[in-house]
Amino acid sequence: MAADPNSATIATNRRARHHYAVLDTVEAGVVLVGTEVKSLRLGRASLVDAFATIDDGEVWLRGLHINEYALGTWTNHTPRRTRKLLLHRREIDKLSQKVHESGLSLVPLSMYFTDGRVKVELALVRGKKTWDKRADLADRDAKREIERAFARHIKGKRHEGRRP
Repeated sequence: MAADPNSATIATNRRARHHYAVLDTVEAGVVLVGTEVKSLRLGRASLVDAFATIDDGEVWLRGLHINEYALGTWTNHTPRRTRKLLLHRREIDKLSQKVHESGLSLVPLSMYFTDGRVKVELALVRGKKTWDKRADLADRDAKREIERAFARHIKGKRHEGRRP
């Protein structure tokens, strides 16, 4: 866990950037109950299957898994309940329009604390095709090889002027 619990990243959805092309992001607050916040402070959340929907002008986060709080009693929460997201009306209308007209989706990229409040970075995404995913992997591998070669070159330059 991070030293400052008020600015800690709780969970990230690394697979989302692999499966989807991110077009736009927005920060949203999350409506939670007490035991959920305590469990999140321990870093017990998973965004893997999470997605957001817009129903009746409200944004809902579905599929987010927050483990039950270990010291909770009968007041403990259910791990996969639907949670409301807090956004401004203009943001909801803009997202709703884009989702309905162009077939885009809303996927959470990360969840974190900001000044003691839980926030979600919500992304407007379009699904990638298989060849797009392969091209991204090839680009990443090529960049990694370039960095390795550059590091070896710099390391060789430092030892060039020294005597054995």
